[in-house]
Amino acid sequence: MNFPERFSQLPAYAFPRLRALLDPHAPGGDVVHMTIGEPKHKFPQWVTDVIMENAAGFNDYPANDGTPDLLEAIAGWIARRYDVTVDPATQVLPLNGTREGLYNAAMALCPETKAGAKPVVLAPNPFYQVYMVAALSVGAEPRFVPATAESGHLPDFTGVAPEVLDRTAIVYICSPANPQGAIASRAYWTTLLGLAEKHDFKVFADECYCEIYRDAPPVGALQVAQEIGADPERVLSFHSLSKRSNLPGLRSGFVVSGPENMKRMKQLRAYAGAPLPNPLQAAAARVWADEAHVAENRALYQEKFAVADEIFGNVPGYESPQAGFFLWLPVEDGEAAALKAWTETGVRVLPGAYLSQTVDGANPGAGYIRVAMVAPKDDMQRGLITLRDCLFS
Repeated sequence: MNFPERFSQLPAYAFPRLRALLDPHAPGGDVVHMTIGEPKHKFPQWVTDVIMENAAGFNDYPANDGTPDLLEAIAGWIARRYDVTVDPATQVLPLNGTREGLYNAAMALCPETKAGAKPVVLAPNPFYQVYMVAALSVGAEPRFVPATAESGHLPDFTGVAPEVLDRTAIVYICSPANPQGAIASRAYWTTLLGLAEKHDFKVFADECYCEIYRDAPPVGALQVAQEIGADPERVLSFHSLSKRSNLPGLRSGFVVSGPENMKRMKQLRAYAGAPLPNPLQAAAARVWADEAHVAENRALYQEKFAVADEIFGNVPGYESPQAGFFLWLPVEDGEAAALKAWTETGVRVLPGAYLSQTVDGANPGAGYIRVAMVAPKDDMQRGLITLRDCLFS
């Protein structure tokens, strides 16, 4: 069977690549998994009760555009978190996890041409791989903007050539960033939204790590868009309960934007989407409305930040993450470091190159490993000490 040529440039997905690198070798000690960003803290115990109370809803087709309770809960959270008022009926679409939305938003909103040519989709490098797949799926040209230490681990879109920006239809940006934990400032968002207005592209703001931070809550794209009077259709903001509430398996996320963007995404959802089952929507509504468990979860990660800083504080090049739950550790060669850690200690980490694209012969992730801080604190601490002693002593 022949597959579309546009997918020929796709690299292998990160975790099959990791298995191919490590699995032929025996671990050098008790296995410690620090690769996947799958939260392991406890989710609220009452979530199961809400699902059981609404279990009869499994007998019904899910509400395609979201139940009124869920839409109201999401709009309420946006108002509390960002001081932004949105119409739950026309500006919010619940998602089956943010990945669905990040992909389908491109399917629904990317034009077939831009400035008389093939549209461009810009993404940070390193990047969440759905950004690239979405661009290829709509026949756009993905281009990757380095997010390196020199640029504060966020892509500098002001350095993109004006003729490329004129062809740009979509810019993906993740803040707090995966994997580096960098936060886009108010000035950064203002500059990006100014570019979007000048060159007429949409900003897809992937903000699913926004509730795991150290001190002050990160400013959001919606906040800044409102402050500067940007067109609501200019920005789409994506969020999830996976990290905020330790519920990756619930698959509850949402996208918020202007009514026209939502109309187009809802139309696509009607044909090709996967709405959340109604009992899970009921649970999600309760979770979005509750902040107590979020504060408890954030406190656990703040303790982990402190542990990581103590362990790696004297390692040359170590940068303490501002948010999220990954360490982005500098090494000479990410693949070699991951293999060494596995064969000598049993600690399993992800080479940074597997999250990045090689552009003009350079891969900005090649000199890093990504380490997930999702395990219980004591287990994580042992893993980090073992990793430091293996790779940095």
